[in-house]
Amino acid sequence: MHCLACAAPAARAPGRRVGGGGGRRRMAIECAAASSFTRDGEETDPRSMMETYGEMSTLALGDPSVKIDDVTPKIFPSGPLFPTEIPEGNGSGVVWDDSGHIVTNYHVVGNALSKKPKPGEVVARVNILAADGIQKNFEGKLVGADRSKDLAVLKVDAPTDLLKPINVGQSSALRVGQQCLAIGNPFGFDHTLTVGVISGLNRDIFSQAGVTIGGGIQTDAAINPGNSGGPLLDSKGHMIGINTAIFTQTGTSAGVGFAIPSSTVLKIAPQLIQFGKVRRAGLNVEFAPDPIAYQLNVRTGALILQVPGGSAAAKAGLVPTSRGFAGNIVLGDIIVAVDGKPIKGKSDLSRVLDDYGVGDKVSLTFQRGAETLEVTS
Repeated sequence: MHCLACAAPAARAPGRRVGGGGGRRRMAIECAAASSFTRDGEETDPRSMMETYGEMSTLALGDPSVKIDDVTPKIFPSGPLFPTEIPEGNGSGVVWDDSGHIVTNYHVVGNALSKKPKPGEVVARVNILAADGIQKNFEGKLVGADRSKDLAVLKVDAPTDLLKPINVGQSSALRVGQQCLAIGNPFGFDHTLTVGVISGLNRDIFSQAGVTIGGGIQTDAAINPGNSGGPLLDSKGHMIGINTAIFTQTGTSAGVGFAIPSSTVLKIAPQLIQFGKVRRAGLNVEFAPDPIAYQLNVRTGALILQVPGGSAAAKAGLVPTSRGFAGNIVLGDIIVAVDGKPIKGKSDLSRVLDDYGVGDKVSLTFQRGAETLEVTS
């Protein structure tokens, strides 16, 4: 079972990342230890040494001639001293409303979701920090999840006076260099706050859920294992994103963290609460994955593989990829723009269609051989 610590807004109450299961991981902690040798290299009793330094420190308070070096013990780095236990399967979340809905990352509860639980089943244990500083524990029941955006919504049966919904800010108004704050549970340290700036916008996030999410926010605020699902806040305490991933070669923060923008969360979370799933707009055609399209020498646009008979795309005259009489591949239509917005590939098309609702009409610009055509679908 997974554990979340949930965040409310700053001044109200705070936030929680990932886990690979219910086990525990060991790691070594390095720290500094006082030397047990004198300046002449002779070994001495550490207790008598500290007593001597204590006396010198006392003299220094009233004797300005004593230098700081005379009262400071030499410090040398030691090797690993002792192991500590880091609980795995921890993450973060935010209180979405006073009905008890908690928003987090899909991958935070991914292990539980892999067992295909039904809505209402317990998939996590949720700890909420009360205003009096006491942490209270609740069962987190599944409401809905969307793997393609790495978001999930749980529900807790908690009293309304404990639930302080987070204030959601506008990620569309962010600027590079703007200050931001991340709240989460890194390495099991509850309700940790780190500070940084917005380092970049509209980044592709390669999530642990195995999907690529567009429009991501890049920050240098320290984000570590345990931060996933927690809020990224602006300086006013408004949530501008959900901390989701880091770029690292060590497994810890390298100053390159990513958050799903609040504009995406605002589209997905209400649908998960209402329907338990996301009703996503699409063209009802199958597109070639970008790597395959690239192998077929399609450098720009989304290559159509199949068009279901009787679909709106078929009625609009879109042509799928096929094989010629000699067995050669005949490329289908390639979507290069939607309502004038350029399309680089399949993933880019999915990102653009996120701005549309089911039933919306769109104008498609596509290439068919050497021709560039346009159709409304």
